[in-house]
Amino acid sequence: MRVLRVGERALLVELADGAAAEAFHAELLRRRAAGALPGVREIVPAARTVLLDGVPEPARLAAELPGWEPGPRHARVGGVVEVPVRYDGPDLAEVAARWGVSPAEAVRIHSSAEFRVAFCGFAPGFGYLTGLGARYEVPRRATPRTAVPAGAVALAGPYTGVYPRSSPGGWQLIGTTDAVLWDTAREPAALLSPGTRVRFTPAAAPSAGTGAGR
Repeated sequence: MRVLRVGERALLVELADGAAAEAFHAELLRRRAAGALPGVREIVPAARTVLLDGVPEPARLAAELPGWEPGPRHARVGGVVEVPVRYDGPDLAEVAARWGVSPAEAVRIHSSAEFRVAFCGFAPGFGYLTGLGARYEVPRRATPRTAVPAGAVALAGPYTGVYPRSSPGGWQLIGTTDAVLWDTAREPAALLSPGTRVRFTPAAAPSAGTGAGR
């Protein structure tokens, strides 16, 4: 762990890898919920770092952090957000083949896992979710698509993500959801925020002639 000062009231904590960053972020959320981080306004995780903003005594906290022993990175904090998914993605068969299973078994594996939002980025409302384990990591597509539809459920590396809006993308598309990931009229605007527990639940596929756009 390396702790860096950022401005007058913030600390950037660099961790060894994504798993360490998730565990440290989960520990921060637990301690804040218990009232042990008074004054800290924001806790912002990334792939290998966590930013704490609004720290009343940054020098003191920076000295304490390396001695912390984070608990389980997937500790059950808060409720679970369920995201209904039509597992109709164009890359589902390819993902299943990489896993060495049938498409139906790939759906079972994905929908039976509990995910956690490790961090957000790329686009407003886009969360990087972990929970499948290293065995199910898949590479990005060799040639990215010029347009991935909003609501596409996708895999890349150790992450699952849902595209909140149409955009180019190179992730493997395994399904579609009608869930609204980002809505500025909602509070909070993001459906999925760092630390949120998530389950993907299989939904009925659309009838012939009404398929989701791809």
